[in-house]
Amino acid sequence: MNLRLAPLLFTLLTLAACSQQQAPEAAAPATPAPAATTTVPAEAAPATTAPVAAPAAAEPEAPNTNPVVAPQGPAPVAGTDYEEIAGGQPYQPLDGKVEVVEVFGYVCPACASFHPAVSAWEKKLPADVRFTYVPAPFGPEWNPYAKSFYVAESMGLVKRSHDALISAIHVTNTMPGEGDKPDEKKIAEFYAGYGADPAQFLAQMNSFAVNTKIARGKQFMLRSGVSSTPTLVIDGKYRITGGNSWEDKLRIADHLIAMERAARNGG
Repeated sequence: MNLRLAPLLFTLLTLAACSQQQAPEAAAPATPAPAATTTVPAEAAPATTAPVAAPAAAEPEAPNTNPVVAPQGPAPVAGTDYEEIAGGQPYQPLDGKVEVVEVFGYVCPACASFHPAVSAWEKKLPADVRFTYVPAPFGPEWNPYAKSFYVAESMGLVKRSHDALISAIHVTNTMPGEGDKPDEKKIAEFYAGYGADPAQFLAQMNSFAVNTKIARGKQFMLRSGVSSTPTLVIDGKYRITGGNSWEDKLRIADHLIAMERAARNGG
């Protein structure tokens, strides 16, 4: 793709951001009906650099001993349940694992609605599957949270703060959401509760390293054909488009993971 055309194409894709046809069946911390946005992405912030104070070390994770379980329900149908991505590549290949990416936005109501189901599902994934978040910078309210995600990720804070931030935006309304004025300082102060220095966290949000990660996420979304959130992409090859509920969407993901596992094993 001509890189000069990428920003224009990404802008067009954002017109459908945070839109899904289905509503989840399970209870969720936010209104199930997704909210549409027509905001175009803001320009990348000027690059600055600043060291970030390291927060308290997270406890080591227990080894993953989840078994590989055969997918349930009918096999997904290409063109209906998923689209094959021509020339697709994983976002971040690692040790031969099958990658599952969720393109999401913290301010996206549909993503908040999807989160309980996908979070429970992620905990059951076997060791040969890796789950990765890619935040979508779909507009002024979205962009600060996308930047803060990458700073939190670099500090090892995502697992501890992710659920709480979603709740603060969509349940308690103590953090800015869609339609609110963006507030990078308030976001940095939120992460202070997890050991970050807020001034340094804020500076790092507008650093060259974070802007580079934002651009990399945009490129992944463009080549994967992602135009809404939440969207699941399996190993960079399959973009899930179907599902009558959040659980049904995850059923499709289970089948596509099994397909990719079988292809790697020559069967």
